[in-house]
Amino acid sequence: MITYEGLLQLGFKSSDFKLVDYADGNGVIIDEWNSDSQQPTVAEIEAADAEWHKANDHKITRAAAYPSIQEQLDMQYWDSVNGTTTWADAIAAVKAAHPKGE
Repeated sequence: MITYEGLLQLGFKSSDFKLVDYADGNGVIIDEWNSDSQQPTVAEIEAADAEWHKANDHKITRAAAYPSIQEQLDMQYWDSVNGTTTWADAIAAVKAAHPKGE
């Protein structure tokens, strides 16, 4: 499958290509290729996309799992008042549950 992330992982800029999903069941295609470099194969894009996801998926899952900013600020305030580590513990728990890719 052709993906935006895969093309970026290969070192291309968003101005180098235009992707289109015609919703015909065939997935995304490269509609325009504007780079001076040769257009990569689908296999090369898929491999690069897998690398991108391995390095970045934890960021997406972590972002969804963290407490809201309001909750975090409240934890930090009460930690400073009470001398507790509620906020640091909450952040550490999310990081442990969603470790970085290898």
